[in-house]
Amino acid sequence: MRNANDYFGSHNGTENIYSCRPFPITYTDGVRDLVENCKAYWLIDVIISYQGYKSVNSHRFQVWELKRVNDDSFTILATDGNSQKIASQNIPFSDFPYDIATIWLVDGTMLLPNEY
Repeated sequence: MRNANDYFGSHNGTENIYSCRPFPITYTDGVRDLVENCKAYWLIDVIISYQGYKSVNSHRFQVWELKRVNDDSFTILATDGNSQKIASQNIPFSDFPYDIATIWLVDGTMLLPNEY
């Protein structure tokens, strides 16, 4: 399995914080590199779209994992960091080039696990 975090997870911290206006969510250099290089800004949109649900946004720490199901389809699963599912969605088609990618949302900032 090709894990995007193996290619974009070399950041240790971040120099910049990017805004997802008008939403009160930001993201780091590592997330920016991942979504820009994979042409996957839609991944940020998916994570933001679920923040409108109290059952999701009540968790200050969220783990979002995109995982390939077969050739062009994926699932995205959000947990509370303790393997408790808080959201999931099927992605019937994507040209995302990796088999798996993990983004954390911590206190309103999306980051790669290595940036924590």
